[in-house]
Amino acid sequence: MAFKMGGFRMSNIKRIVFASLVLIVLILGACGDEDKVSNGSDGGEIEVSVGRQAWAAGNSPIIQYMMENELFEAKAKEFGYDLTVEYQDHPSAAPMVESMVSGNLDFGMWGNTPIIQNLAAKQNINVLNVGEGHLRYVLVTREGSGIRNLDDLEGKTVGLLLGGDPHNAFNQMLRYHLGVSDPDEMNIKLSNVDSFSQAAQVPKGIDATVTYLPALLDAMEKDSEIKPIVNAFGYTEEYWKDDEFEGADNLLESVKESPFYPDGFYLHRSMWVVNNDLVNEHPDVVSAFVMAQEEAINELKELEPGEVSDLVKEYWELDPELGEQIIEDELLFLREWSWATEGDAQSMVETSKFMSEAGLIDDPLSWDEVSENLSEVSDILEKAYEHMDEYPEESEFLDEDTDVRGLPIWEMDQWDMKDN
Repeated sequence: MAFKMGGFRMSNIKRIVFASLVLIVLILGACGDEDKVSNGSDGGEIEVSVGRQAWAAGNSPIIQYMMENELFEAKAKEFGYDLTVEYQDHPSAAPMVESMVSGNLDFGMWGNTPIIQNLAAKQNINVLNVGEGHLRYVLVTREGSGIRNLDDLEGKTVGLLLGGDPHNAFNQMLRYHLGVSDPDEMNIKLSNVDSFSQAAQVPKGIDATVTYLPALLDAMEKDSEIKPIVNAFGYTEEYWKDDEFEGADNLLESVKESPFYPDGFYLHRSMWVVNNDLVNEHPDVVSAFVMAQEEAINELKELEPGEVSDLVKEYWELDPELGEQIIEDELLFLREWSWATEGDAQSMVETSKFMSEAGLIDDPLSWDEVSENLSEVSDILEKAYEHMDEYPEESEFLDEDTDVRGLPIWEMDQWDMKDN
């Protein structure tokens, strides 16, 4: 008796041998490491580099927790990789940009401004997921300056990081609260201050500055003359005074005119970016990175905010009761996940319009440019989401009571932005 296969006749003996070989192959295929995910990945030994900003806001304790518990290495092992991670400390995004563009860095966390500049320049990077967000940028002055609200900035000098997120945030405050699209309209002189800690001290010769909460809390603890006026969330701070409000925690109605409300005057997002070469060559390593971040958030949310802050006390130099204010502001702890959504993509498109107006880039980013970049990692992120038990449910993505969200990247074919 014989049977036909592929045009060849096979005897009973050959048939038995063939079947045995098939069985052996199947058995060997099932006998690998039980932690290894069947995904077509080659696995093996690999080294990657991760650039972090240890003095950043909410991302700082998350990446610290990942480092201390080797979460990235553990998630990569699930895909068959023996991963070695080199974590690099950088003071800001600028040196990370240079390193990644030259091919010497695999992952980095940048604010909207450098991301948009690099997308516009068609650099070899992909935006991946949210690194941190909802950062409290604050307009600050010194006691006795005569500046108690935004109108009082007429003819004054304001120090901030020119071309950076503080610059964007400040312009949005003027735009939506005063209807002023250019500080020159109020004879405001902008002075570059490239350090948040320096800005928080309101240096001599500058009337007011824009800084962020971690640096401000430290400065106020050391100098009682430092006075916060208003934040980019649209709430007054303790030194605010006008005909309507005095003191902190008053919501300015003007913030509701911003397309970024309820986030505030400005939609702050810092995003993790990844070298496109790694996306193409080792996509599962990229999935593992996102999964590690999700694991860190899941475990840290069980701690008190002050305990989370203490993970990076050597950098923030804040007691828990102060550090917890940063944690409570942080988008990733408000959401309890890091997946990038339509709203996060919107932050890049809308901010690019301001940057074009300010001459920082030639033309604003189009939806096609943003979606083309995000589509490169769509499958990678969906795979990570599936391995993290598909948390959260879709209803969470659409809940915009506290921040601008929307469906995740892997469902971008349903985004409204695609029609804009």
